[in-house]
Amino acid sequence: MYSPQVLDHFEHPRNAGTVADADASARIENPACGDVLELTVKVKEGRIAEIRFKAKGCVAAMACGSAVTELVSGKAVQEARKLSREDVLGAVGGLPAASSHASHLAIDTLRAALGKFPG
Repeated sequence: MYSPQVLDHFEHPRNAGTVADADASARIENPACGDVLELTVKVKEGRIAEIRFKAKGCVAAMACGSAVTELVSGKAVQEARKLSREDVLGAVGGLPAASSHASHLAIDTLRAALGKFPG
């Protein structure tokens, strides 16, 4: 049902936790399924120096939270804003249709967190 990449991110999440003294954070809950994703971000010189996630929900939500942090870590904020749902889906090897909401949650939360930075 889930790709090996999804299962790997779920079983071995990257960047789990909370950034101490974060410059920005965002927490979004999907009212349809109850999944919750929170991102905390530290930016230095316009780049994402540290990003961590906390997720409560399905396997796909946990995997997408992990993947999105891995995809944008070290990138310029403006570059990270360009990350797409398709990028997240590619990083997790795709999702079943019933779980596609998790990629939307990851992108929406990332955009909310990065929206607090100029540019």
